[in-house]
Amino acid sequence: MDITWLRDFEALVAKKNFSRAAEDRNVSQPAFSRRIRALEDAVGVRLINRQTLPLSLTPAGEVFLSQAKIILRTYFETLERCQIIDAAGENTIRFATSQSLYMTHFKTHIAPLVEQGGLDIDLNSTSWAADQFVSALQQSYCDVILTYWHPAMDFLSPLEAAKCEYMVLSRDEFIPVARMMPDNAPEHSLMAKAKRPLPLLSYGTASALRSVLDHVLRQKLDKPNILVVNQNALAISVKAMIREGFGMGWLPRELCKTELQNGELTLAGDPSFATDLEVRIYRGKGNPKPTLTKLWQSLESRALPG
Repeated sequence: MDITWLRDFEALVAKKNFSRAAEDRNVSQPAFSRRIRALEDAVGVRLINRQTLPLSLTPAGEVFLSQAKIILRTYFETLERCQIIDAAGENTIRFATSQSLYMTHFKTHIAPLVEQGGLDIDLNSTSWAADQFVSALQQSYCDVILTYWHPAMDFLSPLEAAKCEYMVLSRDEFIPVARMMPDNAPEHSLMAKAKRPLPLLSYGTASALRSVLDHVLRQKLDKPNILVVNQNALAISVKAMIREGFGMGWLPRELCKTELQNGELTLAGDPSFATDLEVRIYRGKGNPKPTLTKLWQSLESRALPG
C-alpha cells in the first residue's frame, strides 16, 4: 500500500469531490481516481460511496479513515524523529521533559548546564503523553528524560525492567490546593462537610500525574465527596483553572509555590491528602556519547540518595 494513497483518501474525505480532491493533490482526476481504486483494491472493500452527492464513506470507509489518520501521523512522526536524529551531532544530547518540570526543577538542575554546550532541548516533549517519554528513550529519539516518579507510575516500569540508569535530582510534594477566599479559607476544602460534591480539576489518562492522584484518593478510607469537572493532561492547565475558581485540584508544590506564598492559592486538605514525588533523570543503557557522560558526572554531585 502506497502512503500516497492514504493522503489521497484523506483529501477526498475532506473535499467530498473527486475533481476538487485531485486538484488539491496536484494530479489529474483520472490518475487520482485510479489511485483511490487501487487503495480500495488493496484494502479489499469499497471505502467510498459514489452514489451519494456529495460523496460519503461506507461503514468500512469510516473505520479505515480513523486508522489512516493514525498511520499517517505515525509515519510523519517517524520521519521527523529520524531526521532529527540524523541532523543531531553525535555529541548532542537530546533532552525531554514535561512542561511543569521545564518550569520548575529544570531551571534549578539542568538549565545551568545548558550553557556548557551539547544539550539540545526538545520543547515538543511538553505535549507528549506519559508513555511517549519511555518510548522516546527506548528508541533513542532522546538521550535523557526528566520525569516525576512515584510508586503508582506504572508507565515507567519498562525503564526499570531495561535497567536504565537514573538519578534522583530533587523531591517535590503532590498537594491539594484551591483558590484562597478573602477570609483566608480555601474556596473548596476536603476537610469541610459540604452539601455538594467538591469540583475536582483532574488529569487525563495521558498525564503522568493521573495515576498519582488516583493513588492518593484510593488511600483515603473516608473518601471525599468529589465530582470531576475537568480532566487535563498538563499540570499548568490544571493550575490555571484552579486560579480561576473552577474547582480544586492536586499540583506539585514547586509548581504553585509562588501562588501559595502570595495568598492566591492555599491548601485544600491536611497532610494525609498529600504524597511525595521524586524528580528523576533517566538515560538509556549503554549510551556512548561523551557529552552525556560529562553531563551525568556533573549531575552526580548534585543527586540525592535513591
